[in-house]
Amino acid sequence: MKEEHKVTGTETNPANRQPQQKDTRNTGPGRLLIAVYAVFALSATARAGYQIATKFAEAPLAHILSAFAAVVYIVATISLAKPGRTWFKVSVAAVLTELVGVLVVGAISLFDPVAFPHDTVWSLFGRGYGFVPLVLPILGLLWLNKRRPS
Repeated sequence: MKEEHKVTGTETNPANRQPQQKDTRNTGPGRLLIAVYAVFALSATARAGYQIATKFAEAPLAHILSAFAAVVYIVATISLAKPGRTWFKVSVAAVLTELVGVLVVGAISLFDPVAFPHDTVWSLFGRGYGFVPLVLPILGLLWLNKRRPS
């Protein structure tokens, strides 16, 4: 039995192909954004590791939040560097989580300093890091909005 293949002309005609939008989140300024997230992933991981290993009993909540921030920065770094819709969604979730974390932890550490006897990356809205933790997710969300896949 012979299988028939109907040629419609769309297979070989480049004019009939759907244009594919290139994922450009990790190009241009996106590379700088990824690099800054990578630096924060490393520094937050080192800070959390040191705090948990040496001072966990003194401020467990602060140290757990430092570790959580490290995980958020790692996920943001990886997802910003990867192409595709799924990674885009992961990036948005990670950056939104970071923004909420900075705002909540920043506000609590400002109005109830006793709750955070040791600083986290997000304490006082990232004051110990030049407020970069506060500005970074805003820039990240603006970049992601500009580079939203179709």
